[in-house]
Amino acid sequence: MTRVLIWAKDPAPYRGALERAGLGGRLVIDTAKTGEKPSPEALAGAEVLMAVNVPAGAVGEMPKLRWVQSGSVGVDHWLARPDLKPAVQLTCARGTHRVSMPENILGALFSATKPFLAAAEQQKESKWVNRVSETLAGKTLGILGLGAIGLELAKKAVALEMRVIGTKKTPGALPNVEKAYAPAQIDEVLAQSDFVVLLLPLTPETENLMDAARFAKMKPTAWFINFGRGASVVDADLIAAVKDKRIAGAILDVFRKEPLPADDPLWTAEGIRVLPHIGGFQKERDDIVAAQFVENLQRFLDGKPLSEVVDRAKGY
Repeated sequence: MTRVLIWAKDPAPYRGALERAGLGGRLVIDTAKTGEKPSPEALAGAEVLMAVNVPAGAVGEMPKLRWVQSGSVGVDHWLARPDLKPAVQLTCARGTHRVSMPENILGALFSATKPFLAAAEQQKESKWVNRVSETLAGKTLGILGLGAIGLELAKKAVALEMRVIGTKKTPGALPNVEKAYAPAQIDEVLAQSDFVVLLLPLTPETENLMDAARFAKMKPTAWFINFGRGASVVDADLIAAVKDKRIAGAILDVFRKEPLPADDPLWTAEGIRVLPHIGGFQKERDDIVAAQFVENLQRFLDGKPLSEVVDRAKGY
């Protein structure tokens, strides 16, 4: 019997998925809600951990741990843990945001080009103001990080008659992408794009990637949209670039510290819109991640290679 610890905001979808898959008879399942501490027996016996994150030092209390299934796509917080031993396999929820995140990014694109926000504010005053929308058709979308989410976004953008370019660690021909550039060629993408969407994981190479020099490469009419990682942006440089009209504006869904502190200057910076990390979340998210966890757990129990394994050297 393999002992599994599900440590989540709501463990029920994960336990239910395991039982519906008929795996209950092969497992001892322990659960704990986020913010609570599992029993000492659950920690000591856990061979498999399913969690978005756990408190500092908690992994060190699991001497039998062999595999961690992260409930999130980003794993920089797991890789930064000194208690996560190299022998413990780490997998992520890669692919679970394929639908929700591109849709939310499209919402950001429409927010930047359509007057719906302004009209909503004017409605409060019963005020009629004629405005003209900016079209997305014919514009260039630069996607920094042409992974699963980036390619799904590219498909949707092409349907809107946009031109799509971007960066990929191993560039080559990609569907719906006019040209994929190597990471070292990011400046070429920035110079051509009307909208720059950042979707990169946080690694030593991407930390502080977007700084004053990079914002200077963008068009003064271009928007910067970040749904990747907050630490990839030098906040002060972004605020200055928008304030000085070196770029048109920014829409941010991720931040160095979350929730974003009330006194953070990003809240009040003119031309910058703050979203409360809505990118990958959807009502069905737990069910989607649970289904992936079940499939991987079946592989684990059968001694087969796991899917969506994190390459610790690459950081994703």
